[in-house]
Amino acid sequence: MATLYYESDADPSLIAGRKVAILGYGSQGHAHALNLLESGVDVRVALREGSSSVRKAEEAGLRVTSLAEAAAEADVIMILLPDTEQKAAYDEHIAPHLSEGDCLMFAHGFNIRFKQIVPPSGVDVTMVAPKGPGHLVRRTYTEGGGVPSLIAVHQDASGKARQLALSYAHAIGATRAGVLDTTFDEETETDLFGEQVVLCGGLTALVTAGFETLVDAGYQPESAYFECLHELKLIVDLMYEQGIAGMRYSISDTAEYGDVTRGPRVINQAVRDEMAKILAEIRDGSFAAEWIAENKAGRATFEALRQEGKAHQIEEIGQELRAMMPFIAAGKTRVQDASGG
Repeated sequence: MATLYYESDADPSLIAGRKVAILGYGSQGHAHALNLLESGVDVRVALREGSSSVRKAEEAGLRVTSLAEAAAEADVIMILLPDTEQKAAYDEHIAPHLSEGDCLMFAHGFNIRFKQIVPPSGVDVTMVAPKGPGHLVRRTYTEGGGVPSLIAVHQDASGKARQLALSYAHAIGATRAGVLDTTFDEETETDLFGEQVVLCGGLTALVTAGFETLVDAGYQPESAYFECLHELKLIVDLMYEQGIAGMRYSISDTAEYGDVTRGPRVINQAVRDEMAKILAEIRDGSFAAEWIAENKAGRATFEALRQEGKAHQIEEIGQELRAMMPFIAAGKTRVQDASGG
């Protein structure tokens, strides 16, 4: 069974006795920094020179420093920069200032798992990864709650790395909801797999393919959009609240019969085999190597695919339909991943 920790399992004094630097002020960065500040932790935000986030952080009552200054004075450094920017920031600004007894923290294990960052042996290396976007980490904290989080230890030089990570999780409100013990390997591999096969890659490809199938068969693109994209939120909300069985209970018998008989024809053995290949590429480092090379080469393939997606008919139709539904825009919140800078 997985190990779950709550408020009674954490010692708030551990993080309260440290100097913490938050690198980045994006989705997760702003939430961590403000929650830590309001928990009485000595925290500073480290930003690049000229960052547009400097003013926002200072207006929120946070002290802002350069990356190097923060690394030099802090003994707990939480890196919340985008995955592709972490190695350069670590090599130039963090590594020269690390001392024995310091703790390096992450909210995603990519750079440790794929050895882009290799910390010295005398430094604790841990992870505290909220399983929700930063705006929820912040909002739930102010409401007296929290977002469930993962913690992991890659390197325990002090013998107290897990306790310190748990104390940090407590200070951002995570132990109010529950903290799950994991490993850097498990978090990284399952996170990438979920993004690629279900949450992002698999879902967007499925929605787009369904839309195209209906339009190619002569149906109105507006009808195709509503059936294959718009209504998806209603189903996902039911699954989120009640699980798959609860969702099936809430839909019609006709819909449920179509679900249980036709779903396996779409997600068939060939699809499952492809899922296994994708997982293998994640685990053996092939995906990481491909993504790192793509960034070094200037992201030409990535940008071309991004623009191709934006130009698809489903986006044009969706924009027109959403403009007729102002209630959607009124509740819109941009969601970034844990590494958003």
